[in-house]
Amino acid sequence: MAKIFVNFIQISSSPSMLFRRIFTSLARSDLQTSLIPKDIISSGFAISSRFDQTQFRLRSQKEVNFGSSPLLMSSDNKMNETRRPPGVPLPPVTAEKVELLRGLESALGSPFSSDSLSPAPKPLVIVISGPSGVGKDAVIKRLREVREGIHFVVTATSREKRPGEVEGKDYYFVTKEQFLQMVQRNELLEYALVYGDYKGIPKQQIRDFMSKGYDIVLRVDIQGAATLKSILGNSAIFIFLVAESESALVKRLVDRKTETTEKLLVRIATAREEVKHLKDFDYVVVNAEGKLENAVKLVESIIDAEKARVWQRRPVI
Repeated sequence: MAKIFVNFIQISSSPSMLFRRIFTSLARSDLQTSLIPKDIISSGFAISSRFDQTQFRLRSQKEVNFGSSPLLMSSDNKMNETRRPPGVPLPPVTAEKVELLRGLESALGSPFSSDSLSPAPKPLVIVISGPSGVGKDAVIKRLREVREGIHFVVTATSREKRPGEVEGKDYYFVTKEQFLQMVQRNELLEYALVYGDYKGIPKQQIRDFMSKGYDIVLRVDIQGAATLKSILGNSAIFIFLVAESESALVKRLVDRKTETTEKLLVRIATAREEVKHLKDFDYVVVNAEGKLENAVKLVESIIDAEKARVWQRRPVI
């Protein structure tokens, strides 16, 4: 037993703390101390003491010879010394601003960058939808007037042109045969048959403007929004426009005077079902009668908030 402890002490290169713990544990253990000769225990503590003295001498020599070494300094001094090159004094805080800034740059080892700390926002795809009569066209028209950097996708449709509508601005008006050819050539991101007429979104138009940094606004019905959600997922922003109440919505539909009574009934019944899909959207915006500006400002706020996100959406068309 004694031979084992002597050999261990002789070959060990562990610090003095290891010896202290070994011999302290032995002294406190239930083992009979008579098994360990007193001269071995004394020798152990003597070795421990010698380690202390040797380490102290080595540490003192290193501090004298390598006082500026980052490995031997406190965390505060380490940070200061590693940032400040030797022989570069810091100017006083009362120095001229230009001199002070240059001194700080020299101390840090690099000039201050004027690049933005925030990454450049990515182009967004904003899908605006809602039941008939909620004022989707009015909101988009006003948004077009007050906000730059947005492209409003012109939808292709097979329906007849209404009074006041402009070709290439409100819609691309095509025949049903032309529309179906576009479908066969895979030129549409999404399309649907709505009230007997086709509507679809041309892909190339979106790609062209996104490559220029424009945000894209898509105006679609509820059916189209559901299709886009399945295609784009969470990479696009989905905004649901609603009227302040169902009665207000019916009044707007009646005041439009663009449908027969039968078609009006279909639109109202459809609107009731479409409102149930609100939960599938990211945001809801109330476009109350006479408060168009409030609705537009809220849409703008949504766009601004999305552009300030750390993890931004990345739509791929």
